[in-house]
Amino acid sequence: MTTSPPLARRLVAEGLGSFLLFACVIGSGIMATNLSQGNDAIALLGNTLATGAILFVLITVLGPISGAHMNPAVTIVVASRGELNWRDASGYIGAQFAFGILGAWAAHLMFDLPTLQLSVKARTGLGQWVGEGIATFGLILTILGTVRDRTGSVAAAVALYITAAYWFTSSTSFANPAITVARSLTNSFAGIAPHNAPAFIAAQLMGAAVAAILASWLFQKAETAS
Repeated sequence: MTTSPPLARRLVAEGLGSFLLFACVIGSGIMATNLSQGNDAIALLGNTLATGAILFVLITVLGPISGAHMNPAVTIVVASRGELNWRDASGYIGAQFAFGILGAWAAHLMFDLPTLQLSVKARTGLGQWVGEGIATFGLILTILGTVRDRTGSVAAAVALYITAAYWFTSSTSFANPAITVARSLTNSFAGIAPHNAPAFIAAQLMGAAVAAILASWLFQKAETAS
């Protein structure tokens, strides 16, 4: 029987992972904008590749400690399945938000931008809300399906899914309530206007809930023949 690492270590892993992931998403967006000479497709490609790469690394390194959720939607689904108690889950979520925002500010400092910002980039409308719901639905389904039988492939599966979802969803796949809040605090390529963030978060949570319900049926273990 395996035991989880102490909660303090798991919270540090979640905080560190969120810090680095959010700094990468926002920092690579800033770098991509600086280098792409106004070509949004090239900027999105650079942002995508950096995000997919850091996800693979962080899940590989931190997954054995905390599960490397780095995402409140993931943590809520895991807790709802009884795989994490709600007290620990609240600590995970607090760390994801707090250290994720610090990651956004770190990205600004690295590129000599004002630390405190609010985005003015509008991201709204039914199409983008549906995109966020589908993006988060697919992410949760990817995680639960891979964890069931191919635990060693979780890092690659999540990284590849998010890489694809950046391009096939209208919203460019935030799929994470904490990073949505952090991205509302950066007036850069990755930003979202603060007043647009609540609808994105609602769509994300709805997509996560539908995926969790479907996964409980789709991935249920076969009954042992009597």
